[in-house]
Amino acid sequence: MTETMPGRAHGRAAAIIATLDTKEGEARFLHRALCARGYEVRIVDVSTRADPPASLDPADATRERVAASAGVSLAALAAMRRDEAMAAMGRGAAAILRGWLDEGLLGGVIGIGGHQGTTISGLAMRALPLGFPRVLVSTVASGNVRPFVGAADVAILFSVGDLLGGPNRVTRPVLARAAGMLAGMMEAAGPLAAPRAPAVAITALGNTHAAVQRIIASLGAHGYEVVPFHASGAGGSAMEALIRGREFEAVIDLTPHELLGEVLGDDIYAPVTSGRLTAAGETGVPQVVAPGGLDYLVFGAEDTIPARYRGRPTHHHNPYNTNVRATPAELRRVGEALAQRLNAARGPVVFLNPLRGWSHIGAEGGPLWDPAANDALREVLRRALAPAIRYVEVDAGINDPRFADAVVAAARELLGRSGEPAGPRAPAEGGVPC
Repeated sequence: MTETMPGRAHGRAAAIIATLDTKEGEARFLHRALCARGYEVRIVDVSTRADPPASLDPADATRERVAASAGVSLAALAAMRRDEAMAAMGRGAAAILRGWLDEGLLGGVIGIGGHQGTTISGLAMRALPLGFPRVLVSTVASGNVRPFVGAADVAILFSVGDLLGGPNRVTRPVLARAAGMLAGMMEAAGPLAAPRAPAVAITALGNTHAAVQRIIASLGAHGYEVVPFHASGAGGSAMEALIRGREFEAVIDLTPHELLGEVLGDDIYAPVTSGRLTAAGETGVPQVVAPGGLDYLVFGAEDTIPARYRGRPTHHHNPYNTNVRATPAELRRVGEALAQRLNAARGPVVFLNPLRGWSHIGAEGGPLWDPAANDALREVLRRALAPAIRYVEVDAGINDPRFADAVVAAARELLGRSGEPAGPRAPAEGGVPC
């Protein structure tokens, strides 16, 4: 996912991704449901088995065509290891969908499957741009779906029953709702109006909420649209992709918590795609960076915390989210990675360090307050950051209004180098008062 949909005309064709050797009945049901709503429907057969080919219309994509689009013959596909064959069909389906999209034909995609079909559909759907209508009906949707969809905005629906033998009293209404979901998305997904205000990205967690809210309001009053991203793995990865797509004039990485997960490897908020804090540097986009959320690791319920992290100061955020204090040694590792990535930036960078805490729970007096541990990262940055990077210490906590105002001032200074927007932000597009 490296682009967005604004300005692109939508087609009226809906594509169905399915392994027809096992899911033909379900695919045909979806075909009829979408045809009844007035859509042209195209089937993409991603079967990897050498069963007799299903009967398809000329506009559909046979398994031979899908494999060929990945540069693989059916004979080669049959000789591949199962995971390699699935990856090839995912690439081939992605190439076909992108071709239909580029021709202005495609308006939405629905995928169905068990683990295999979910894997292939996910690979194909991730090649489509942000905002494109995508629905995935899966037997494994109640589990960890991160490997399937990454940071793509795919709507996922649990099939409840297995997708086998054609629709039945359990799966038929699920599939009908899925067709309705895709149709609704396609109706709502017309080309977006051109933005009226320059955009700034900002990262957030609940523990930095107060600062983010103040920054959004302040920059909004000065003519900027501030887009927050939840630093929970997919959010930061999505932001990185959008930065590479040139969606933002500047980035305020207030809460780069995902870097801690990327470096240490255990945090459940590790980024979906490695490389946090690299996109802005590579593209020269101005950055204001702070250490929000770097003071703790995030795990699931308390019983999921690995043994080596137990016995530390711990905050129970909710029944499924437990926060464990990061140590000085861990923060030195994070600091080295942070300095290395910021030093490689091609654009201007300001790092603001709030000395009285990097989160609500890590603020002075909070359950994870540990200034000595924070100083470990502070010492690394003061030593390792390149002279071109402005390092500023603020005697306040991250959620203190004084710190938020310092972030706004730094951002406006960097943004001013490329021209300050004139006047307050224009009113939001579309709609009438309700």
